[in-house]
Amino acid sequence: MTWRWEYEPDRETVAGGAPAEFLAEVEKMAGELVRAAEVLHLHGPSFQGADEGAKHAFVAGGFFVYMITPRSELLTIWQVTPDPLS
Repeated sequence: MTWRWEYEPDRETVAGGAPAEFLAEVEKMAGELVRAAEVLHLHGPSFQGADEGAKHAFVAGGFFVYMITPRSELLTIWQVTPDPLS
């Protein structure tokens, strides 16, 4: 397996209509979080603990909600929220 990230259930449902600049920041941060998770969970598929649950990440233009699932070597983005003042 290889660590990756994806929108859950899909990009249109989660991020449809969000500004492109904001989504670029979300996807950049998702990539950074995947690299960090890969280092933290070197043997992801054999991970025996509980998943950490949903977390928030703040980026320029808003924030997003994500979850890391080590056994699947996967970061899923569940919600994106652009800052209405940006």
